[in-house]
Amino acid sequence: MKKVYRLLCILHAFVGVGAMFGGFAAITNPQNPAGATVDLLKNSPFSNFFIPGILLFTVIGLGNVITTFLFRFKLRFQGYISSIFSWALVIWIVVQCIMINSVHFLHIIYFIIGVIEAILSIIVLFEKRLFPTNLIIDFYKKIKKQKDDCNV
Repeated sequence: MKKVYRLLCILHAFVGVGAMFGGFAAITNPQNPAGATVDLLKNSPFSNFFIPGILLFTVIGLGNVITTFLFRFKLRFQGYISSIFSWALVIWIVVQCIMINSVHFLHIIYFIIGVIEAILSIIVLFEKRLFPTNLIIDFYKKIKKQKDDCNV
């Protein structure tokens, strides 16, 4: 379980720091952040990268960095916190691909990272037996008990 926590911590830190840099670039230069042109936004509701930059910096960046620091405390609800920001990353990537009407190599990488974070978060939820995993475990135990009763 220690490896799961360590990997989640590393992935959240990687995503968070990268998103903070990308978000900061978009906030400080909303017309041309890190070489991206506003032409990419022609299918989106945005005329420049300022609002997406704020969202990237705060939700994806700060959210993942804070999640990284919260792993030090091994909170009971860490699986939920990690899951929220994992799915936020996945949703961010999907929406971004839709808005720019294109998929790039980095989109695929970050999408996979988000899915891996989500899976690891579910493992944490199972380990702590939190909702909804507690229902799944209870259901499995009932089925197993019924099966064992039938075999007797």
